[in-house]
Amino acid sequence: MNRRDFHRLGTIVLGGLIKLAVAVPAAAFLLNPLRKPGTAAEADVFEGLVALSQLKVGVPESFGIVRDQVDAWVKYPKEPAGAVWLVRQPEGAEPAVIAYSAECPHLGCAINLADDAKHFICPCHTSAFDLEGKPQNFVPPRPMDRLDVELSKDADPMVRVRFQRFRTLAEEKIPLA
Repeated sequence: MNRRDFHRLGTIVLGGLIKLAVAVPAAAFLLNPLRKPGTAAEADVFEGLVALSQLKVGVPESFGIVRDQVDAWVKYPKEPAGAVWLVRQPEGAEPAVIAYSAECPHLGCAINLADDAKHFICPCHTSAFDLEGKPQNFVPPRPMDRLDVELSKDADPMVRVRFQRFRTLAEEKIPLA
């Protein structure tokens, strides 16, 4: 091997090592979101919203869900994640509180309480629901999505809700992963 071939081979080997040194961390950075746990872990978290004594029986109240959001590589601390409607049931009823997602099962718009406070409406495509979450017209494909609720063991129990999102336009309640 002459000197020129030796330098050519050395340049190729050195170039390959430099490319490898750059490619491995770049690949690890790009594939990192695939290794992170998804929103399924967040779906198991109950959010404390309000004390039970602050809810009036039969009167729906809306509460925002604020949590840390993670979008691939970026973490957004304390961002609005959605909203829920809580309806306290009469004394002795089980469950004591019913929680509904404030996201319309039709196309995901925000569900509001109607002016008469006797039903829910979605202003985007006129979806309507009674206070039990049942559809009042044929626009929504299913009732309002009920969420799991638990009460803390305090003297004045805290209402805690497991907030999650569901696929829109589906006839059954399918959680988003």
